Amino acid sequence: MKEATGELNMTVVTVVAIAAVAAFFYAFIWPSIKTNIINSTKCSNAFNCQCNGKTCTCDYTDETGAVQEVTCPNNNQD
Repeated sequence: MKEATGELNMTVVTVVAIAAVAAFFYAFIWPSIKTNIINSTKCSNAFNCQCNGKTCTCDYTDETGAVQEVTCPNNNQD
């Protein structure tokens, strides 16, 4: 019986550890990844860009059809 209790305790510790890592990922890491994906999508659909150094100020059309401004990296910089 002691062995079964020990295995159950180890299982609980493992499940709690996995939940803690998942909570940390979704609370702190995922928002920045999601923001980078959204900004990359906006920049790939950008038009009418005015570049100044390392950044460009561009326009893009959002899902509602409104034109908005976005700042993108200047990938054509020499």
